[in-house]
Amino acid sequence: PGGALGKGLVIAEGVLVVERMVASRFPPHAFLGVNRRIDELSTSLVPTADPGAVPFFRASAEVMAEVVGFHLNRGVLGVARRPAELTAEQAIDGATIVAVLEGVNDHENIGSIFRNAAGLGVDAVLFGSGCADPLYRRCVRVSMGHALLMPFAKLPQWPRELDLLGERGMTTVSLTPDPTVPLLPEAVDGVGKVAFLVGAEGPGLTAAAMRASHVRARITMRRGTDSL
Repeated sequence: PGGALGKGLVIAEGVLVVERMVASRFPPHAFLGVNRRIDELSTSLVPTADPGAVPFFRASAEVMAEVVGFHLNRGVLGVARRPAELTAEQAIDGATIVAVLEGVNDHENIGSIFRNAAGLGVDAVLFGSGCADPLYRRCVRVSMGHALLMPFAKLPQWPRELDLLGERGMTTVSLTPDPTVPLLPEAVDGVGKVAFLVGAEGPGLTAAAMRASHVRARITMRRGTDSL
């Protein structure tokens, strides 16, 4: 969304994503939805400090489509204001596995990364240069709300700030399809805390990012596919 006001908001779509917004550090301040979704969300809203303080605006599916600008089948929206951004130190506090992104500027890819990271036990996500906004509406939707639950932060001084991970005992691993580097299991054998660096589809990680990491590794891929 454009404008200063739009950039200060986070939008959650659908019951599951709205429930995760309620449970996150992005407390909603308003909902818009059809009557059926109110009943589905009623239990989820009980844990909020003051459920009555968060208005739920009832509308038909047709009115929602007119307000939002396109047909929304999920039937409910939650909106929250963005809190202060976490620092990298705050985001990785207590983390043992971290995902570090460089040049990932596709909103759906970022959403997918958050969703997969949550399922694979990643504790936090850090953003290097050239990445899209992880709180953009499509990112939040594709992540199924995990972009709201998982700590993340930017690394403005990229890739120099990768040293922060090393100072906290993390081994930084650049993922690459290069057939000359070791496979991932061997590359991190015996490693305690690890941060995996991933780049955008096509170009992958820059040479500077790979030089700044401790090791490089690859994963087994088939049928000519070079990345996930």
